[in-house]
Amino acid sequence: MTPARPDAFVFTSESVSEGHPDKLADRISDAVLDLHLARDPRSRVACEVLVTNNFVCIAGETRCAAPVDRSELERLARQVILDTGYDGFDDRFGHETARIDVRLHPQSSEIHCAVDQKVDAEQQGAGDQGLMFGYATNETPQLMPAAITYAHGLVEELARRRKAGHAAWIRPDAKSQVSVRYRDGRPTDVTRIVVSTQHAPTVAQPAIKEYVIEQVIPAIIPAAMLPTGWRDSVLVNPSGAFTEGGPATDTGLTGRKIIVDTYGGSARHGGGAFSGKDPSKVDRSAAYAARWVAKNVVASGLAERCEVQVAYAIGVAQPVSVMVETFGTSVLPRADLEARVASTFDLRPYAIIRDLDLLRPIYYPTAAYGHFGRAPGATGTFAWEAPTRASSLAALETATAG
Repeated sequence: MTPARPDAFVFTSESVSEGHPDKLADRISDAVLDLHLARDPRSRVACEVLVTNNFVCIAGETRCAAPVDRSELERLARQVILDTGYDGFDDRFGHETARIDVRLHPQSSEIHCAVDQKVDAEQQGAGDQGLMFGYATNETPQLMPAAITYAHGLVEELARRRKAGHAAWIRPDAKSQVSVRYRDGRPTDVTRIVVSTQHAPTVAQPAIKEYVIEQVIPAIIPAAMLPTGWRDSVLVNPSGAFTEGGPATDTGLTGRKIIVDTYGGSARHGGGAFSGKDPSKVDRSAAYAARWVAKNVVASGLAERCEVQVAYAIGVAQPVSVMVETFGTSVLPRADLEARVASTFDLRPYAIIRDLDLLRPIYYPTAAYGHFGRAPGATGTFAWEAPTRASSLAALETATAG
């Protein structure tokens, strides 16, 4: 009898650098949010940014006890553009040449009443209706899917080397794509790598390819995941020269890289973007909370994979539904696991903001290289990445089983 072959498939995820036009828009949006939160932790911000050839538009709704002047916002946008690497190497877009147009206006009074005008502050309503997903898997130390983890790492490594001066020819705009083979649900090897990086016109394509293959990829992808002959499967700048990039040649918008921001397609997505939104918007805060729940479930050992969905109605504090899916990897029945999640996590907007300490100017660092899978940090910047309640979940399971 022929033995069954292991179930095998290849899954691909992509990432983009902080200099990609969409990510630059996200970074400006979150810088605007942080500026408001630094002035007033109760600020309400919904900021969208468009970047294109020597033009930046900052638009949206805000409410802040200490109003922010338009000139401050213009200076802030120019600083973000400079920090991202658009320092004047292309006169079609740079921190000095771009025109900044600020179109922020006051938040709707109806939204203000629905969300904030509660007798009991703990009953703060959700800032909008919607559904959010969180996900975790034990296939990497970060409890993130392998493909998106490696894809983020490649473009982040390019930026690190550019900023450190290791390769002066690297410019800010870049994309990556990593394909990972799975056998019986576990990642076994990387089958394909694609890296496109903007570069100075003085460097030749063979030199770029050699640098990426010999320096960048081995710094990010574990050797055990790179099979024999892997160099032959790498594509670097497959379209040829990439000297023109960024907003000079490609318009960017806030919130257009939601799959890059989350799990690279490995988990479902509710559709809401994160950047530029204060934590009263559950698009952002509840997505962070759902990741926190999923990561704690996996870190507790109760499941190998976990996807959490939470849904809200605008102005209502309690979620309208919470779902926990473990794809057959849980040691508990779904109902038992959901009961333990319900007793361990309070998913009202007020409680999420309190437990993850979200009323702080912590969002600018989230706007590139993913909102998840990052180290929590000494200051708790990414508090949703800390598995602080894993032991509580495990103890509940032990007590119930006993």
